[in-house]
Amino acid sequence: MTSCSLGVTVGRAVLALGLCGTAGGTLVAGLAMPFVGGAGLAARGAASTLTYLPAPLREEPLPEVTRLLDRNGRQIAQFYYQNRQSVPLSAVAPVMRRAIVSIEDARFYEHGGLDLKGTLRAFVTNTRAGGIRQGGSSISQQLVKNIMLNQAESEDERAQALVRSFRRKLDELRYALALERKYTKDQILERYLNIAYFGAGAFGVQAAAKRFFGVDAADLTLTQAATLAGAVRTPYDTDPSLGDEHRDRLRDRRDLVLGRMAELGVIDGNTARAAAAEPLGLRLRPEPGGCAGSAHPFFCVYVEREVLSNPAFGYTRADRERRLQRGGLTIWTTIDPVAQRAAARAIAARVRPRDNQVASETMIEPGTGHIRAMAVSKRYGRNPHDRDLGPATTYNLAADIAHGGGLGLQAGSTFKVFTLTTALKQGMRFGDGFTIPGSYVPSYGYRDCSGRAVNDPKTVIHNAGGEGGGGPYSLEMGTWQSVNIFYMRLEREVGLCDVVQTARSLGIRRADGTPLHEVPTFTLGANEMDPTTVAAAYAALAARGRYCRPLAITAVVERDGTRTDIPPACVSAIEPAVADAVSHVLTGVFTQGTMRGQSIGRPAAGKTGTNNGYTSAWFAGYTPGLAAAVSVGDIRGSYRYPLTGVTIGGRYYGAVQGASLPGPIWVDSMRAALRGTPVYGFVPPDMARFGGGFTPGLKEALEKQRKKEREKEKKEKEEKKREREAERPAAGTGTHTAASGR
Repeated sequence: MTSCSLGVTVGRAVLALGLCGTAGGTLVAGLAMPFVGGAGLAARGAASTLTYLPAPLREEPLPEVTRLLDRNGRQIAQFYYQNRQSVPLSAVAPVMRRAIVSIEDARFYEHGGLDLKGTLRAFVTNTRAGGIRQGGSSISQQLVKNIMLNQAESEDERAQALVRSFRRKLDELRYALALERKYTKDQILERYLNIAYFGAGAFGVQAAAKRFFGVDAADLTLTQAATLAGAVRTPYDTDPSLGDEHRDRLRDRRDLVLGRMAELGVIDGNTARAAAAEPLGLRLRPEPGGCAGSAHPFFCVYVEREVLSNPAFGYTRADRERRLQRGGLTIWTTIDPVAQRAAARAIAARVRPRDNQVASETMIEPGTGHIRAMAVSKRYGRNPHDRDLGPATTYNLAADIAHGGGLGLQAGSTFKVFTLTTALKQGMRFGDGFTIPGSYVPSYGYRDCSGRAVNDPKTVIHNAGGEGGGGPYSLEMGTWQSVNIFYMRLEREVGLCDVVQTARSLGIRRADGTPLHEVPTFTLGANEMDPTTVAAAYAALAARGRYCRPLAITAVVERDGTRTDIPPACVSAIEPAVADAVSHVLTGVFTQGTMRGQSIGRPAAGKTGTNNGYTSAWFAGYTPGLAAAVSVGDIRGSYRYPLTGVTIGGRYYGAVQGASLPGPIWVDSMRAALRGTPVYGFVPPDMARFGGGFTPGLKEALEKQRKKEREKEKKEKEEKKREREAERPAAGTGTHTAASGR
């Protein structure tokens, strides 16, 4: 046995190695690396190499979990390369600190980074046991190895950091001594506890405490601390998530730690035996990463795509992905759990996950663009077909392709709002209108924004069922009854390009990212859209013409606590008075139009959207405080599978219209999302500017038409009354008599 021994300081450790010369080198080569050996380097060379200390290793920030929070600060998702949440040493239970030091480096607070005495003892103990019973490397050495592993970018670099060579071990020792110069013992221990892998996908003591026991590192008990301390040496062999055999090994390691703590006097023998008699007490809690593990996966996808496409998070997509997975960010989002629950429940009540038809809804706050809810009827994920829930999807069907969505669905008559807005901007008044034919061919008068004629003389436009035939229509009546021919004529009068520009000013972009189709049927919703884009456009009307880009992230907090707030991105797209006039007309959709009889119990404006051929159905609407858009279409392809003769959510539909399925979803979701919030009305329109604008002769024609409609409604009511009376049982009869078997 050599007489050389290392003291407390690094300086004494280096001096001891220098004085020991060949003996010190031999000890390093033969004992400090009991599983490596000393071949290939002279002992004297080893000693002289150790006396020269390099600069400490460059320490890259550890990969940390990025967390997504809802508007109230509750976590809704997390992303990570390694499941880790670094904590200060003060946030680690003292018993955990003592347990890890006892089993890994009992003389940690006594040596200067290289413990020859402890290494020799571990060599003897491990040799006798025929396996690893005590650590042969100091905690400082283990920290160095983990830093090298953390910096490895490839499998080759990882292999290099783990290779069992004398040179690698020697470098590890030298860097360990350099760390001892740079940091205090507690700082080294803190770094080690945060970088170490404990198994079951948990990196660092905080993640391990949560993963194994569902507690914070500060609350670990003796038994729990001993379990985690035992797992560090062989985290893969003792991974409790891999089965009973691994758990048995973990228990053996725990008991070994308890015995070592008693041997060192850290705890007494009775305490050690009592703790060893306890079960492991594992409460393994899954720590899913990515959007598949989120309670709001489609909104999560939207946020993820925002991060990956925004240069503020990195110069390249790879940089941004690295930051999301490793950066330890806290991302505050806009999602409101109340609104999200309302949207999800309203959809689930009418459309089932296993249906081929899919419903999607996005809710947006007017004036800020904050996305408050994003729900889809399908399951999210890559799992195979489920017998009860049907196939899953990874497409964010509530958003555009840039945010993980698909190609979108034709928006239908929700686009008539942009023609209405354009007409009011150009000076038309309430009551203005014209008489239309029963069919219409857009053969002249349509030019796109390049000035090119885009007439379509081969297309014949008809009014869909329930919209009425030809005759006189005002702006209001044409909107409330969603009359196709009226709006085709109106679009021609105000100019196709003007309508397109109005739509663009309200953020309208095709879901697939291609340019808008500037065609005569633009006003009928010929462009494929997503609910988020449509909801944001309608939210601008609710905000009196202030358009705000849909916003999912309100703040980003760096791992060091630096916070960056993200303000809304808004512009004045429409004159407030024009937006007020539009809202005035759209409120009539609920009282006199296609949504008559459906109400959310407060002032609301909106527009149904039913496509020709029933390829998709929509409803978009708003209150002064919240806007939402709902779409329904077949996920297999809306053109191949129209919404006719279909059973959705257990209910049969001869033809799905905007008011028959998307409308009720919108009503139920908005009613629940706004429950308990103040009731506000819309700003009344400027009647001096927009009132009293009946086209000559139109007022009389409308009065005649309304009279006919009232007479028709009266006749229908009388017929229904007679039918109910005919179905009523005769006197003296009833269910009891019928049940008697007559």
